[in-house]
Amino acid sequence: MKRTINKVAVIGSGIMGSGIACHFANIGVEVLLLDIVPRELNEKEQKKGLTLEDKEVRNRIVNDSLQNSLKSKPSPIYHKDFANRITTGNLEDDIAKVSEADWIIEVVVERLDIKKQVFEKLEKHRKPGTLITSNTSGIPIKFMNEGRSEDFQKHFCGTHFFNPPRYLRLFEIIPGPDTSGEVLDFLNDYGKKFLGKKSVIAKDTPAFIGNRVGIFSIMSLFHMVKDMDMTIEEVDKLTGPVIGRQKSATFRTVDVVGLDTLVHVANGLYENVPEDEAHDLFALPDFIQTMMDNKWLGSKTGQGFYKKEKKEDGSSEIKSLDLDKMEFRDRKSAKFSVLEQTKTIDKLSDRYKVLIKDEGKAGKFYRKNFSALFAYASNRIPEITDELYKIDDAMQAGFGWEHGPFQVWDALGVEKGIEMMKAEGYEPAAWVSEMVDAGITSFYSVKEGNTYYYEIPKKEHVKVPGQDSYIILDNIRESKAVFQNSGVVVEDLGDGILNLEFRSKMNSIGGDVLDGINKAIDLAEKEYRGLVVSNDGKNFSVGANIGMIFMMAVEQEYDELNMAIKYFQDTMMRMRYSSIPTVSAPHNMALGGGCELSLHADKVVAHAETYIGLVEFGVGVIPGGGGSKEMTLRASDTYQKDDVELNRLRENFLTIGMAKVSTSAYEAYDTNILQKGKDIVVVNRDNQLTIAKKHALLMAENGYTKPIMRKDIKVLGKQALGAFYVGTDQMNAGKYISDHDKKIANKLAYVMAGGDLSEASYVSEQYLLDLEREAFLSLCGERKTLERLQHMLQKGKPLRN
Repeated sequence: MKRTINKVAVIGSGIMGSGIACHFANIGVEVLLLDIVPRELNEKEQKKGLTLEDKEVRNRIVNDSLQNSLKSKPSPIYHKDFANRITTGNLEDDIAKVSEADWIIEVVVERLDIKKQVFEKLEKHRKPGTLITSNTSGIPIKFMNEGRSEDFQKHFCGTHFFNPPRYLRLFEIIPGPDTSGEVLDFLNDYGKKFLGKKSVIAKDTPAFIGNRVGIFSIMSLFHMVKDMDMTIEEVDKLTGPVIGRQKSATFRTVDVVGLDTLVHVANGLYENVPEDEAHDLFALPDFIQTMMDNKWLGSKTGQGFYKKEKKEDGSSEIKSLDLDKMEFRDRKSAKFSVLEQTKTIDKLSDRYKVLIKDEGKAGKFYRKNFSALFAYASNRIPEITDELYKIDDAMQAGFGWEHGPFQVWDALGVEKGIEMMKAEGYEPAAWVSEMVDAGITSFYSVKEGNTYYYEIPKKEHVKVPGQDSYIILDNIRESKAVFQNSGVVVEDLGDGILNLEFRSKMNSIGGDVLDGINKAIDLAEKEYRGLVVSNDGKNFSVGANIGMIFMMAVEQEYDELNMAIKYFQDTMMRMRYSSIPTVSAPHNMALGGGCELSLHADKVVAHAETYIGLVEFGVGVIPGGGGSKEMTLRASDTYQKDDVELNRLRENFLTIGMAKVSTSAYEAYDTNILQKGKDIVVVNRDNQLTIAKKHALLMAENGYTKPIMRKDIKVLGKQALGAFYVGTDQMNAGKYISDHDKKIANKLAYVMAGGDLSEASYVSEQYLLDLEREAFLSLCGERKTLERLQHMLQKGKPLRN
């Protein structure tokens, strides 16, 4: 049957319930969010003379919860207007409305008795065939649907979102004993295609897949930290980005999530997996129990493993918990010589081998940590899943690991991993030894652009399902590369479309990347049909190589700097004025030059989680790669008869002057960085490149014609210049901006006004580019700009001077 989801009912408006409601609103679904009715008036309601029968009171819990969620940082919603897609109500007055829903999601407190009561009420109003799922993080699905009708049980299962639902991609689907295959297939597909998730069908075992392995990993570290006499700073240093984990690493992550949340799952595992070989690790160490007793739960209580304290001068400092004394102390720096050795190793999979060979404390830690993880993950098959790739998917999507356990093990070498494990007192699962004895020495392999995994029952590598619908750059880079230099790789995606992939440090745009862009366009114009710019880096691009700019400016090599900026501008213009269609596919951070490249593409296919903006003010300059020109042009294109043109130009001026960065791709429409009707947003990151390729191909097949350079850009001259100068004077006088901020803003004003022309005029793009480059160069001669550039290079954050 064809099933569509137009309306979802979410039952329970706590942190998870509101977050799930917001994410469905993100993708355009109408949401009904319900919660219980308060049993007594609060002080505010009493003062207003309200009664328990007033709707404002009856919906207080759900409304307060949703508003608190919408105010939280980071935001659970792509755009503030999307919250209008959510309607609130309560479980007494509005429960009948669930009959209009295509999918009912229960997100109430983790108590089986309460959940069963909720399901009994819902079944009275749910229409047959409606999906009904629970977001439980551990209660067995088989217990929840007891006593329910056949239709209910057929359409019921677990759908476990990870918190926060917008940002964490794992979507575990846990079938009940009677869940139909059609329901599972639909939810698996819907999670990927519409929710942008990594859908994983799990078995109905305690904590499912992600939390079972993830909580083991954290609890193992909790026990190890005392055994190895390590500080929390040392553990966080070793378990962060250096091994492809979140910057918040271990203890800071627990502070953010909440120690009580972790302990709840750990206690559940301790009670429910008595036969687990690592059962004792789920018991709380003494220091964790002390923290629970003291209510040191992390960010929610103001202190956990870390604590922010105010100093006498009003500034703040971070204190760390001494696990021996159970007192907060000054933070200690954690340094390990092996980490210095790995700084030059960009490829994460090559880093692991160096880390485990270290003879110091770090190496010992990694050998113990990886050995325990490998043994535990291998022993969970077939208990929690039959397929090893699902464990890796769950850890990547639910815990933000760049590589899951079996991928790390592969990087070290399976046999090397077994040798290391045995030295640490661990044994792999029997199926791993059987695999190696059969001559198969890796869990994964790549053939013809597809990833294969070792399927245990078949004792051979089989294709990971679901790949046919998307392109994996890691799998085609070597076989499909048509050009590469130190900054880029250009791959043939098939059907006449090339992909340009940045491979520079942080995907910054320097001379080698600009050369690569020009070469890719040359190749596409001669032999292909279109070009996509996409990559699999953590960020699309952090912008221009400011180190190069800083060195040229310090050495006062202004001719060379002028040539470099002109080359950047000319390259961006080639993105716009080539004879083939160009598509930019940004994700995560697309800043400065990365934003300018997208501004000049024929089309942008942005991932929903794209944080894009022109941030050059932070380093003391204006956008110099065509960004200032382009925002002037876009303002001009919006002018209409009898319009207040200056207001439209001012919006784009402020976008640059305030260094606005969108918190989602949808917000980028508000700043005119993305254009409605031209650029699109996709929610599924895995599908982004495939969709971008389709749009490049569609433009090519529709008879793409090389655009003509613009000479009809309306600039407002002195009218705009005077208004902008007055504005910067007022901001400076009010101490909102510094003298140097004012100087930068006035330079930008001069460019976007088209100079001090006596009246509104029409100019060319090249005219504006020349003004932009001149302003950029003049700012590079300013001492305060050099200070900002240097500070960004050294500290990684902007300086206000």
